[in-house]
Amino acid sequence: MTSKLASTFLGLSALSLMAGTALAQDRTLTINSFGGAYEEAHRKCIITPFEQENGATVQIVTAYSADAFAQLRAQKDAPQFDVIHFSGGQEIVGAAEGLLSPIDEAKLSNAADLYPFAKANLAGGEGPAYSIAAIGLIYNSETAPKAPSSWADLKDPAFADHLVLTDISNGYGMLGFLMLNQVSGGDLDNIQPGLDAVTELLGNGAIVVSTSPEIQQEFAQNDAWVAPYASDYAFTLRKAGLPAKFVQGSEGTPASYITTNLVSGRPNQDLALKFIDKTISPEAQACFAEALRYSPTNAKAELSAEVAADVAYGEDGVKGLLRFDPKVIEANRAKWVEAWNKTIAR
Repeated sequence: MTSKLASTFLGLSALSLMAGTALAQDRTLTINSFGGAYEEAHRKCIITPFEQENGATVQIVTAYSADAFAQLRAQKDAPQFDVIHFSGGQEIVGAAEGLLSPIDEAKLSNAADLYPFAKANLAGGEGPAYSIAAIGLIYNSETAPKAPSSWADLKDPAFADHLVLTDISNGYGMLGFLMLNQVSGGDLDNIQPGLDAVTELLGNGAIVVSTSPEIQQEFAQNDAWVAPYASDYAFTLRKAGLPAKFVQGSEGTPASYITTNLVSGRPNQDLALKFIDKTISPEAQACFAEALRYSPTNAKAELSAEVAADVAYGEDGVKGLLRFDPKVIEANRAKWVEAWNKTIAR
């Protein structure tokens, strides 16, 4: 082979290699997931089917919402995530800061079937909510003297020293407290009615725990009857052999939105949009509900009666969902936690 031919051959080989590398990059996405059972369901319901359908590879970084958002901010000039998932409202801040790309609803084949609240600000960069952690009342269906039906029932003397509250350093605990505050006459500008209600409940024998495993311990060992918490945890308790059921409080159901978001400044947004579209499909959402008891946001998701009983399901189920403004919560979190700690220490 002449030197000229050799140079041409090597040049073509290099171009071919570069093209192959670019093609491989075009079929690879980097996302975050939340670890544990959630990540297992994420793989089963969305990631593996997406890879198989699109000849793609999905790289997972295990990172909860706050950590993932911190990484996204730190990587602002050279982001590593293509799609990022949040459960604490970080998409609102991320969109405002230009870290997330606006989404054209027309590019998502499943968007038309989402409930309006789940796609309220796609054009502003806030990705769609694909699952909801519904906060309501978990109760022991065998030992509780009656089934609770409202948030006001937390104050019912019948439950007294069999009531378990969760510390507001826990995200679900915060939402449960804000609902107790609301039915006690407070709002996001005034949490004192909720703190006064907590003082009364503790005086009647209620206890405060910090984590979900402690809730399970109270139900298993200390005859807990009622705990305001997320719908998926009633399922967790039943899997542990405990007779736990979930009910939405009649005054409303605080919702933790789990969103899937398109990151700005990445080269393969078309593939990322396909992943987001897969995530909001009725099949994927039904799978998540079956695996973890998260509420679907796609109106076409079909659930069995058993699964539907554990979640906010259908038009009637989701109309009671409410969302406390994540921006207000974040701005006041430290002050509220301090006031809470003083209240429960008395």
